Amino acid sequence: MPTPDDELRRLLTGARTIAVVGLSDRPERDSNEVARYLKSQGYRIVPVNPSLPEVLGERAFPSLAEIPPELRIDMALVFRKSDAIPGIVDEAIARRVPVVWMQLGIAHPAAAAKARAQGLAVVEDTCAMTVHRRLHLPHAA
Repeated sequence: MPTPDDELRRLLTGARTIAVVGLSDRPERDSNEVARYLKSQGYRIVPVNPSLPEVLGERAFPSLAEIPPELRIDMALVFRKSDAIPGIVDEAIARRVPVVWMQLGIAHPAAAAKARAQGLAVVEDTCAMTVHRRLHLPHAA
């Protein structure tokens, strides 16, 4: 079932720092395009990619679990294959990341149910950039 626009609006306007899980340093990749857009809209982007030291001028971390605890993450925006979602959800629960947002084409009903049972908001199979543009949301800063 799609997430209602009022909930999507609340999640995006409530976020300031977004961990982008699976962020690529290749500009042609969707993860890079979406992260660049969100950064241009005032969000702080925290790259999560074990293969890169930095992306988009920001220090990258190997996993959500390895982001320093003093850095509050408001949303985990996920660009990984569906089979990686359970582990990412477990890390989000452990870190108390309030929102797990799975990009277009990514869903995992069991992991989503587990996250919701732990009080996290979950969006599946939805592009954050497209939603932000469609809802004409203000600059995050």
